Amino acid sequence: MTTNRRARTRRSRRHARGGWCAPRRRTTCPCRARAPPAGRSAGLGVRRRQRVSVDGEPAELVSSYYPPDIARGTALGEPRRIRGGTPTLLVELGFPPRRSVDRVSARVATQEQYAALRLPGELPVLRTLRTVYGDGDRPVEVTVMVKAGHLYELRYEFAPEA
Repeated sequence: MTTNRRARTRRSRRHARGGWCAPRRRTTCPCRARAPPAGRSAGLGVRRRQRVSVDGEPAELVSSYYPPDIARGTALGEPRRIRGGTPTLLVELGFPPRRSVDRVSARVATQEQYAALRLPGELPVLRTLRTVYGDGDRPVEVTVMVKAGHLYELRYEFAPEA
C-alpha cells in the first residue's frame, strides 16, 4: 500500500535520497503504577512513558503497561533506557512475546498531546494500540503510541500464506 509522499517522515525522505538518518532520541519519564487504556487487561498496571524526538522535534508519545508481577524489581519499573528494548528484556525474564495485535486509528489530539508534540495547527495524530501476548495468550505488554500525523507514513506489506 503506497500513500502520499508528503506524509513521509523527514527521516524516511533523507534515507530515500541516501543521507544519514537523524537518530531517534527517547526521553523516558518516571514509571508509575497506572491503569491501562480502557478495554485492555486490568492486570497491567506498571506504566513506562517515553517521548521520541526525531531531528530534535517531538514526534511520538509512548506509554507502555506491564503486569506488576513481571515488572516488579526489573528495569521495566525504572525511568531509564533498556538495553535491547523491552522485547529483549521480556524474553530474558521468561515472558517471550508470541504475537501482537495493533489497532491503528487517526484522531484529534488531546490538549496534552497537542502541547507535548508541539503540533502546528489542528492536525490529527496516529494512535497505535499494541497488545503483546506471551505464553497462554497472556497480555505481557500494552503500548499506546501517539504519533504526530504529519510526520509519519504507514506502509503495510503482506505476503500470501503458503
